[in-house]
Amino acid sequence: MIATLENGVKFIDKRHTYVAEGVELGPGTVIYPNCHLEGKTKIGKDVTLEPGSIIRDSIIEDQVTIKAYSYIEDSIIRKSATIGPFARVRPGSDLGEESKIGNFVEVKKSKLGNRVKVSHLSYVGDAEIGEDSNIGCGFITCNYDGKNKHKTLIGKKTFIGSDSQTVAPVEIGDNCFVASGTTITNDMPDGSFAISRGRQVTKEKLAKIFLK
Repeated sequence: MIATLENGVKFIDKRHTYVAEGVELGPGTVIYPNCHLEGKTKIGKDVTLEPGSIIRDSIIEDQVTIKAYSYIEDSIIRKSATIGPFARVRPGSDLGEESKIGNFVEVKKSKLGNRVKVSHLSYVGDAEIGEDSNIGCGFITCNYDGKNKHKTLIGKKTFIGSDSQTVAPVEIGDNCFVASGTTITNDMPDGSFAISRGRQVTKEKLAKIFLK
């Protein structure tokens, strides 16, 4: 494996990298083996594409990091964002500057503001999320009712706890807090708190019945 430099772009192993005709690559970009860049893709300056990344018809702005085995199609990734590893960004998505899409996260036809974090095991579809919001592990936008797709709107600086869902159409305001394990079915005004999980009931010494 021999690294090569072409027009300011560093290929770690060009023999095992596919770049389609017409793809634009910015200087300072580093491309690892087994990446596929296709269609009308434009890669900015100082971008890092880790092994196995597939990018089609997308704009990747400067200083973005695409971690290993991520798949991006017909979307925009803004400056200094981090995607992956093992993330999927489906068509129509626009991910803001310094945003983070972590491992096993899928984003579809959604707009995320600057510095939004969706770090683990989540599905964000047909949604808009305001800047500086944090989305916990296992979050799901329930966007399909069996016939039509509906939108979830989440405001700025809002915290969504792990294992929560939004049943669209629904809107959560700015500076809200959604407790872990909550299903949101009604709109939340700015600054509000929501919790909908069932109350825990503990029966002492009862476990032995189930552990026989």
